[in-house]
Amino acid sequence: MNISIIIPAHNEEKYITKCLESFISQTLQPDELIIVDDNSSDNTYKIASEFAEKYNWIKVFKRKSTNEHIPGKKVVGAFNFGLKKASNYDLIGKFDADIILPSNYFEQMKNHFQSNWKLGMCSGLLFVEKRGEWVYENIADKNHIRGPIKLYHKACFNKIEGLRQATGWDTVDILLAKYHDFETLTDLNLKVKHLRPTGHGYTTKNYKAKGEALYKMRYGIILTKIALLKMAVQAKSPSLYIKGILSYLSAWLSGKKRFVTIKQGKFIRQLRWRGVFSKLT
Repeated sequence: MNISIIIPAHNEEKYITKCLESFISQTLQPDELIIVDDNSSDNTYKIASEFAEKYNWIKVFKRKSTNEHIPGKKVVGAFNFGLKKASNYDLIGKFDADIILPSNYFEQMKNHFQSNWKLGMCSGLLFVEKRGEWVYENIADKNHIRGPIKLYHKACFNKIEGLRQATGWDTVDILLAKYHDFETLTDLNLKVKHLRPTGHGYTTKNYKAKGEALYKMRYGIILTKIALLKMAVQAKSPSLYIKGILSYLSAWLSGKKRFVTIKQGKFIRQLRWRGVFSKLT
């Protein structure tokens, strides 16, 4: 199983050294690590290039884009740029530059994929530092494969037709994987250190994009309200709920293009409702 990992990186000089050192120290290193410097104004490219000079399986490329923080669109755009540079692979990963992997990460990932031919996506869990201790980053269920550590089997990646270049890409990919009868797995024993907590760059515009993403995934208004309420509580931001609902309605009224088909949307709603009812019983 050949493993290719793509890291979109924008102004990551503070974190990228520790991140790349964790890749180098793996008991099973990826066959290929592609770093896409996405219009950085700091030393990200210089630091990454120094690693590439020492290790021939690390490659660095520059991409010109906007400096604006646009969750989804910017990171997936950089990932797709790197994907065009990738060689032959069986497992393809989208990872962030602000993580530290445990040394057995890819060895365990490979074992999971080899032991289950229906496994389409796999990851460990993200932990953040609080008061000197590393604790689970509790912004999603532990069975949710998080955006900074996405690893796909090629068959699954192709079936879901890659990543959507917008907010919600790291949720709709899981839903579509399940629609196509692939399994997903999070290894609870693989603790990945997340050096920068999720949401550090969120703005009002980003919050609004969440409502639009739920529309594009065909959640329907009731499931959307439930999902946004959960997000608002986790973020401790009541305004997130209101902005999300208004964004959902705006997308609906303007007839924006969806992420999924009608049939896929029906599957997604049924799946989500089962999850809601399971927590009530």
